[in-house]
Amino acid sequence: MNILKKTIYLLVIFFLTNCANYKVEKSKIEIEKKLYTSNGFALIYNDDLYLQGIVNKKLFNDEIVAMHSIVKKNTTIKIINPVTSKEITTKIFKRANYPKIFNIDISTKMAEVLELDFDNPYVEVMEIKKNETFIAKKGTTFEEEKNVAIKAPVEKIEIDNLSTKKVDTKQIQNNNDKKLFFLIIADFYYHDSAINLKKELYKETKLNNLLVKKINDKKYRLYAGPFKNFNSLKLTYISLNKIGFNDLDIIRKQ
Repeated sequence: MNILKKTIYLLVIFFLTNCANYKVEKSKIEIEKKLYTSNGFALIYNDDLYLQGIVNKKLFNDEIVAMHSIVKKNTTIKIINPVTSKEITTKIFKRANYPKIFNIDISTKMAEVLELDFDNPYVEVMEIKKNETFIAKKGTTFEEEKNVAIKAPVEKIEIDNLSTKKVDTKQIQNNNDKKLFFLIIADFYYHDSAINLKKELYKETKLNNLLVKKINDKKYRLYAGPFKNFNSLKLTYISLNKIGFNDLDIIRKQ
């Protein structure tokens, strides 16, 4: 009887310990998924944007401040100009609404410090994990990726359940091509799935710059481009946005 009691006791301890570890690990994963990162164009604030209703809140344009539509106020972020390698670590000043084609709204002062090209203000935005110095990665769950895909009328789409990582532009660039920007639409397990979505998107939008690239044996990327500048990219972005493709990643050829 004593042996049985000891065995039960040990099993209970083992079970509780494993449950505790599982909860800790699960908690870590959930924290990682909430961290934000995005590549795209910044909206450089001026008062006319507010007066015209393009932005719903004002920004102090002579200070180094930023607003975001998703990231909460006082969240620490890093904004990088990948062309000049200039970067600023700051906190979100306030939340605001602005066109989805932009990934952040920044002051003119910040744009000047970052040495942005005002015609093509391309930036990388990364949320900094609280009390940590490393840059956080954005997690994309299978359900989120599935939600993006099912907005297009395509049957049997199977999307890769992968965490979103910084896209290696060498995977889709042509060294002889002087155009700069690409829109990443989705990654797939199967080539046929990517091709099917490409065909359906063409029927819906008549866009003729949609391409599929094999990344590896289990990953095929559907993207649009290349584009010379922000203005040439804007129409394609809006066309995809209208049929339900939101928060598209924009990458720049290095």
